[in-house]
Amino acid sequence: MKFLGQRAVPAVEEVVGGAYRRSLALPGGAGVLELAPEDGYVHARFWLEDEGDVEVALERARALLDLDADPEAVAAVLGRDQLIGPLVARSPGRRVPGHVDPHELAVRAVLGQQVSLAAANTLASRLVREYGATLARPRGGVTRLFPSAATLAAVKPEHLPMPATRRRAVLTLARSLASGELRLEADTDPREARRRLLALPGVGAWTAEYIAMRALRDADAFMAGDLGVRRALVRLGVADRARAITEAAERWRPYRAYGMVHLWSALG
Repeated sequence: MKFLGQRAVPAVEEVVGGAYRRSLALPGGAGVLELAPEDGYVHARFWLEDEGDVEVALERARALLDLDADPEAVAAVLGRDQLIGPLVARSPGRRVPGHVDPHELAVRAVLGQQVSLAAANTLASRLVREYGATLARPRGGVTRLFPSAATLAAVKPEHLPMPATRRRAVLTLARSLASGELRLEADTDPREARRRLLALPGVGAWTAEYIAMRALRDADAFMAGDLGVRRALVRLGVADRARAITEAAERWRPYRAYGMVHLWSALG
């Protein structure tokens, strides 16, 4: 929950008493999801405008927590690696955080390019305040939905409170998602999604890989240029060079995304 809590956008998400809570945009209406870690399981609660959305909400909760992963298969590959094997042995069931809404995740990934988590959350909060729909049934501090791609696509550029280059990237991405030109669905080919993402202005390799990892559940996504990955590998003795970092991660295929999560965790 720490990963999610560090990235929580006010009014859309919150962590209270160790439980993570957030709003959901579902086929039948809005909802709120709450996940609370217990001893050996996660207690999930849903507040839904349409009870017919319960299966969809549950599916999104599972994707968020990566509950359909095979920890034994991941550990079998990563556990034998001399670099991160000890990290895996300490936390063999570590998951890759997913997301409840691929479109939201993509927009937030663009907002987070080359800025701190705090700065990215500030930008996202502004979008929520200006364009996020208010929940009819809020829970605690969760009072709004994150604005949809269609909503953002219709915003006039001068009304987006961010630098011009980022504004252009967000609007182009939102329009591509809203039109269906860019698909981030469960059956989307991650390679095709990467190609389309990288063709958008202002979207770099880090962002494309991050979206592939969290939105498309690509277990082999890898952000070679990620600062945290680089720092963690240098601590483990890898040379601080792009080629050395990429070569070290080759041994983790097809689970490089899980390798990254272990490295991030090692940094605390």
